[in-house]
Amino acid sequence: MTLPNSFIDEYIEEAIARGDTRVQTRFPPEPNGYLHVGHAKAICLNFGMAEKYGGECNLRFDDTNPSKEEQEYVDSIMEDVRWLGFEWKNVYYASDYFDDLYECAEKLIQKGLAYVCELTAEEVRATRGTLTEPGKNSPYRDRPWEESLQMFRDMRDGKYPDGKYTLRAKIDMASPNVNMRDPVIYRILRATHHRTQDKWCIYPMYDYAHPISDTIEGVTQSLCTLEFEDHRPLYDWCLEKLDFPKPSRQIEFARLGLTRTIMSKRYLKKLVDEGLVSGWDDPRMPTLCGLRRRGYSPEALRLFVEKIGIAKSNSVVDAALLEHCARETLKSAPRMMAVLRPLKVTITNYPEGQEEFLSVPMNQDFPEQGERKVRFSRELFIERDDFMETPPPKFFRLAPGREARLKGAYIIKCEDFIKNESGEVTELLCTYDPDTRSGMPGSERKVKATLHFVDAASSVPAAVRLYDYLLIPETEDGPKDFAERMNPNSIETLESRVEAALGDAKPGERFQFLRQGYFCADKDSEPGNLVFNEIVGLKDTYAKLVKG
Repeated sequence: MTLPNSFIDEYIEEAIARGDTRVQTRFPPEPNGYLHVGHAKAICLNFGMAEKYGGECNLRFDDTNPSKEEQEYVDSIMEDVRWLGFEWKNVYYASDYFDDLYECAEKLIQKGLAYVCELTAEEVRATRGTLTEPGKNSPYRDRPWEESLQMFRDMRDGKYPDGKYTLRAKIDMASPNVNMRDPVIYRILRATHHRTQDKWCIYPMYDYAHPISDTIEGVTQSLCTLEFEDHRPLYDWCLEKLDFPKPSRQIEFARLGLTRTIMSKRYLKKLVDEGLVSGWDDPRMPTLCGLRRRGYSPEALRLFVEKIGIAKSNSVVDAALLEHCARETLKSAPRMMAVLRPLKVTITNYPEGQEEFLSVPMNQDFPEQGERKVRFSRELFIERDDFMETPPPKFFRLAPGREARLKGAYIIKCEDFIKNESGEVTELLCTYDPDTRSGMPGSERKVKATLHFVDAASSVPAAVRLYDYLLIPETEDGPKDFAERMNPNSIETLESRVEAALGDAKPGERFQFLRQGYFCADKDSEPGNLVFNEIVGLKDTYAKLVKG
């Protein structure tokens, strides 16, 4: 992919000018959930920058919190990165360095730069101070390093219960940066780790493990989102106090915010756990596996990242831009006919038992895709919305006494209709003009509407899912909590009919349904039990906004 130039390029090019020509990045997710669209930006940025400067990018799992991490998430992250079109140079885990991290912690203790603290988590918070007031020293801050070292080893050996003690870095409780006020760098936690099992009962904190892991791997540019900007002094402090040569540089960029989209793994997991969605790959979810199942392509995600660019300040991107990128990458999709809400049409002057096959291009903008045959007969289905018994002004589709053209076929005229006992129109009785077949001499007669259709006998039933956002729009006076903003109409499943050519659609195949939008065959779809997910509609609100 082609990343736009940004301030990150300036940092890298400055380093190259100084002679530091090697570029090494990493993508370091925590395997505590499935990746979402926000991670796509970080993936594209880390891998894209390495590619741009002829460097390498590693995949490193930040697995320092075993109570929340699982192999399932590791596997899904690998699949998502590959799906986006990237391949890592190496796979690493923070757990690869648990021995190194422990030895570094002992080194800090011996240098008088870390101590074992007996304050509870609540007491630590109470003594940390505020943005305007300094914190208070722990009563254990001046514990002799020999005592702290022995206690730390006892922590490692499992002699204390969970939460009894922590190891804290000794920095500055009066620092204006709260992150530098003697942060906890190790805690006691008995939980089976997905890789090291029960070898360890103490685990390092992310802010401590991150810079050391970067340095061990030879990372040159440690790219992370803006919330870690205030953590950079701690990153640099760890490397300086541990005497690491040529430390890597942490560079922060704006994280991705998307309108009406949940960008929190914790909350997404809550939706899954509480059964509010069908799973992590529910097509309404902003997870990469959910977007993949819905029908988004990796090209669409990469184009989206290119268009939003790389900024230093956080902002919220209109979700319409993501949909615009999907449409841009779906232009070559085969254009098929599907009737989402079928209304039967009987052409009364078309001979019973007669059929004909119309040659229709797969995609008229891509003639190399060829043509397909569409069956036409006496009985058809059209969209229910394409008929009105009493039409308003500027409604040009079918109504009693009105004509419309059927796509690639004939002009038909509504002569009458049939209603059921509840007053619903169930069938149109129409006639056709046999001299108006599309493409034939004499077929130039114009009407104001062209409708798509499917043949009743040969068309195939299908479940078609239409989607809206999981969240209702946020308003100034409206609810702020995600739970209160859940959209009760985020999915609608229709009993539809699709043309015969779609009967063999394979899961993951994408199509444009004429006049409807772009759709993808769901993973559960199979011949005789077709299921299609709406990717995006045809209307591009973002393109209109850009044009003004």
